[in-house]
Amino acid sequence: MAELNTGDGGGKKGHIRSKKQNAGVDLTAMVDLAFLLITFFMLTTSLSKPQSMNLAMPDKDETKETQDKLDVSEDRTLTLLLGEKNQLVWYYGLPTAPIEGPEKTGYGKNGIRKEILEKKQTVKSKYAGQPKKQDLIVLIKASKKSTYRNLVDVLDEMAIADVKIYAIVDITPEENAMLKKEEILSE
Repeated sequence: MAELNTGDGGGKKGHIRSKKQNAGVDLTAMVDLAFLLITFFMLTTSLSKPQSMNLAMPDKDETKETQDKLDVSEDRTLTLLLGEKNQLVWYYGLPTAPIEGPEKTGYGKNGIRKEILEKKQTVKSKYAGQPKKQDLIVLIKASKKSTYRNLVDVLDEMAIADVKIYAIVDITPEENAMLKKEEILSE
């Protein structure tokens, strides 16, 4: 039992007085409540998960000479080129000979999300018998004039469209020329 004593008051010797009870505060309920709150927060903290997006970045180990190359067919690859003026260009396939595109579009539900969902469905139906190849691969390439907000918007679109494989890679000079041709990248 936890108790807070206020002292017995001492008293004078030789003089007998009626004994007064000491005023005490019973702290048992407060200690029980403290332990209950500590236990509650310990359990709920371990159960809560941060609401952030997982983003895998490549290793910075430059000493690796032999890297396994991933064999990816061009009909599974969608490339997004982020330009300025809140616009982007997408193409499906290789940059030298795209299967579809390049096409200029915007962000959001009727913009790039619609294209991603269509291409995702195309890849899934094309590789119906091969479950390992049914995922669309999206390459995100930001130009120097694109904004941080545009990159975050595209990453949000990856989460919304449930794209499992995507990467942020450097833009090539040919793709910069493609953005200039679509007039969404100035010098």
